[in-house]
Amino acid sequence: NYALYPHMSVFENMAYGLKIAGTPKGEITARVEEAAKLLQLEPYLKRRPRELSGGQRQRVAMGRAIVRKPSVFLFDEPLSNLDAKLRVQMRLEIKQLQRRLGVTSLYVTHDQVEAMTMADRMIVMNGGVADQIGKPLEVYGNPQTEFVGGFIGSPPMNFLDVKLARDMPTQAARLGVRPEHIQIAQTGAQAHGEVLYSEALGAETLVHVKLADGSFATVRQDASLAQPEEGAQVGLAWSKADQITFDAHGQRC
Repeated sequence: NYALYPHMSVFENMAYGLKIAGTPKGEITARVEEAAKLLQLEPYLKRRPRELSGGQRQRVAMGRAIVRKPSVFLFDEPLSNLDAKLRVQMRLEIKQLQRRLGVTSLYVTHDQVEAMTMADRMIVMNGGVADQIGKPLEVYGNPQTEFVGGFIGSPPMNFLDVKLARDMPTQAARLGVRPEHIQIAQTGAQAHGEVLYSEALGAETLVHVKLADGSFATVRQDASLAQPEEGAQVGLAWSKADQITFDAHGQRC
C-alpha cells in the first residue's frame, strides 16, 4: 500500500508531513507542486490512492519523502513498480534531484542498470556481506570476487577453464573475461566452440558459444562485424590484460 493514507488525496498525502511539522501553507503548496511536476503527478493531485496505478502510488510515496527535503534519502527499490519507459526517465530525474539538492542518498536495488547509472559509489552485497565497494566502472572493470563479476554486467562476465590461459597464478581456479573483450578469431584462439545462436540488438550483436568442455561463453561484438551462423565452429581470443583470475573460493587472485 506504499504507506499512503487511503482517505487523503495525493496532494494531502504529500503535504501531510509538512503540515504536521508546521510548515507555512504557501511553502507546502510550492513544495508539493514542485515534486508533483518532477514525478508527473500534476494531473492526479486531487485523486485518492485507490484511483491510482501501482506505479503512480509509488511516485506519491517518493514525493512525500522529497517534499520534506531530508538530510539523507533512503530509496528502497522505488522504481520496481514503474513501467520500463518511466523507469528510465525516473532514474535520470532522481539523479538530477540528488545533484540539485546535494543530499546524500542510499539507493537499494537489485537492478544493476540502476546501480551502474545512478551511483557515485556502489556496494555489492552477497549474502549480507559487502563483496566490493567502489565507483561503478571500477567495480565493473576490476571485480574482486567471482560473484561481483557475474552479477555486475549484462551479459555477465564469462567464466572459463583456467587451463585456457598461460602464466596463471598457482591458486587460480577460474578466469573471467567480459563479453566485449572476447573476439571471434580464425587464428591465435585460446578456446574453440560451436555457435548456438546470435542476438542482433541493433548497435551490437551477442554471440553465444558452447565451448569444447561443455561450458558457455558470450561474445559482444559490433553489429558491423560478420555474424557467424548457428552451428559454426569458431575460435575465441582475448588479451591477457583483459582476463581476471579467481581462486577456488571465488576471490580475486
